[in-house]
Amino acid sequence: MTVGPHLSFVFENRETVLFQVQEMCRVERIVDDAKIQEELDVYNALLPRPGELAATMFIEIEDKDQIQPVLDRFMGIDVGQHVWFQVGRDVAVAGEFEAGHSDEEKGKISAVHLVRFLFPPEAERAFRAGPVWLVVDHPAERRRVELSPEARSALVEDFAR
Repeated sequence: MTVGPHLSFVFENRETVLFQVQEMCRVERIVDDAKIQEELDVYNALLPRPGELAATMFIEIEDKDQIQPVLDRFMGIDVGQHVWFQVGRDVAVAGEFEAGHSDEEKGKISAVHLVRFLFPPEAERAFRAGPVWLVVDHPAERRRVELSPEARSALVEDFAR
């Protein structure tokens, strides 16, 4: 799901993680069982837990001369409440970012972040009923994107896994 010119979110589930492990093993030519298990252990951390959605957020920059300036503008997106789901009119589910992908003191931020959305039961029920928006409210990007019925349906399936 694209949110503005620089952010995209790929929601993770067993199929996406399996594909990533298979791709990594193919590209890196990993055939040793112990090394494959290491890859599985790393990528399994991406899987959402019950009542949760998990996404990899990418800060995408096509112009190599703009990489650092654009990343600098997104500093702090992974702290505070800058990314959330708005479910219906009244329910908000804030994204919680995995630590260690930025260092404000050093002025460094990764272009790839894992963000989790923990849905209380009432928020999950409201999500199923729709409408749902993915919201980014950060100085570098302020957008609100409504999930299509197909996207919402796919994510509802992820709640059931």
